[in-house]
Amino acid sequence: MNAALATLPATLRWVGDRLGYLVLLDQTLLPTECREMECRDLDSVWRAIRELRVRGAPAIGIAAAYGMALELGRLDDDGKFFSRLQDARNRLAACRPTAVNLQWALDRVVGAAEELRGRASISVIHQAIWEEARGIHEQDRAICRAIGVAGAELLDEGSAVLTHCNAGALATSEHGTALGVIYSAVASGKRIHVFVDETRPLLQGARLSAWELSRSGVPVTLICDSMAAQVMRERRVQAVIVGADRIAANGDTANKIGTYSVACLARMHAIPFYVAAPSSTFDLTLSDGDQIPIETRDAREISEGFGRRTAPDGISIYNPAFDVTPAELISALITEFGVIRPVNTHTIREMVALK
Repeated sequence: MNAALATLPATLRWVGDRLGYLVLLDQTLLPTECREMECRDLDSVWRAIRELRVRGAPAIGIAAAYGMALELGRLDDDGKFFSRLQDARNRLAACRPTAVNLQWALDRVVGAAEELRGRASISVIHQAIWEEARGIHEQDRAICRAIGVAGAELLDEGSAVLTHCNAGALATSEHGTALGVIYSAVASGKRIHVFVDETRPLLQGARLSAWELSRSGVPVTLICDSMAAQVMRERRVQAVIVGADRIAANGDTANKIGTYSVACLARMHAIPFYVAAPSSTFDLTLSDGDQIPIETRDAREISEGFGRRTAPDGISIYNPAFDVTPAELISALITEFGVIRPVNTHTIREMVALK
């Protein structure tokens, strides 16, 4: 583990053998309280993902894979096993529709079970499901470290970087994607300062990114979302780096709501805008970002955020959780295979589709 990350608790961990249970860091309590929660069945994993107790595209994929293991661990009837397998997959996939990593992880788990259907006992098939979930978990660690190394070269010594939402250790198994690039740059000896947008309405930047960066010893300055333009105009930042929940074949990228605005501002101020994401975030079945499903969340996240009403009763509210940044605003995509630029259908397929 990167030394800067040694003080951070694990985002998620499995306890025991294939009949064990999942432990998650409850991110809804951060930054004031650091508490873990146990998930011992599919319902608890579904709620944790839906309620953002675990969030970030890679992390929810890992959690969902373990959720499948929890759901199927004590079944011994072949007929019920495979119907429950598909039901569990569909239920988990629907709870956060924008992040394609979730579906990718679930399909891997289902594939591991289907390969053994009719050829092995249910206990052996369940063992394969659990081992696939563990494999996804371990693979994410290696992928995020590779993303960090690839992207660190893009950040100059002494530079300041703006980020939006949280694509760090809290959103993955360990290192992070966007923040992983920063951690790798710092580990290489570079001095990096990070400006963090608060990220309305749920403040993932303020509550999560600022917390993990400061706890890891990386200099950080928190700003309101509406301050990004002024910070850029004052030339306080030299780069923007964010994560992603889904990337279409042409490079259009879905990320936390507000990312598109930041990309537009970066282009206006001639600041490079980078997206860091694993290859599992690419959805090459979608030609462009118009086809990416955008999750709409509860209006109360805006009108009653964190327990206090801040809007009139009965007011109409629109609360999309994500927006799409067009490929032409993205300077480069940073993946475990390297840096993709320029960002277009050809360069993406050349780097990702053939790996």
